[in-house]
Amino acid sequence: MASTLVRPVNGRMVGGVCAGLARRFGVSANTMRVIFVVSCIVIPGSQILIYPILWALIPSER
Repeated sequence: MASTLVRPVNGRMVGGVCAGLARRFGVSANTMRVIFVVSCIVIPGSQILIYPILWALIPSER
């Protein structure tokens, strides 16, 4: 079963959004990061705005 959506304290690269989403959906953090980067390259747009919004909305693990 997937855990709740939080930004982990360990394993962050920038804000922990990809690591938190990866943990929530049961995939590796690197997989989630690759998906994010590829989506920015293939279909550029709102991803760059969504990341900081999620960073602000998803609580930290602490």
